[in-house]
Amino acid sequence: MKKQNIFSAIPSDIPEEVFETIVTSGAVRIERIISHGQATPEGSWYDEDHGEWVILLKGSADILFDGETNPITLLPGDHILIPAHRRHRVTRTDDRGPTIWVAVYFS
Repeated sequence: MKKQNIFSAIPSDIPEEVFETIVTSGAVRIERIISHGQATPEGSWYDEDHGEWVILLKGSADILFDGETNPITLLPGDHILIPAHRRHRVTRTDDRGPTIWVAVYFS
């Protein structure tokens, strides 16, 4: 058993989002995601084969769902369940410092 901290080892330079797998077991994968001003490229959408639950721990982000006109703003402590094949994109992450997410992917 090794204790780890979700806020440790945050890179000082984050030119691209960082995706780190924390644990994988069967149909479940948990990741730490670190963003700093990144967004999904214009015109691109995530369309996952699995469900995704995300919680934002630090920073802020906006997520837009296909068919909606206004994005949902996430602040520390906010979480959202994204069903499989619910098209979405991240339109903004905080550019003043790192945005730290935990994502749980499941079948």
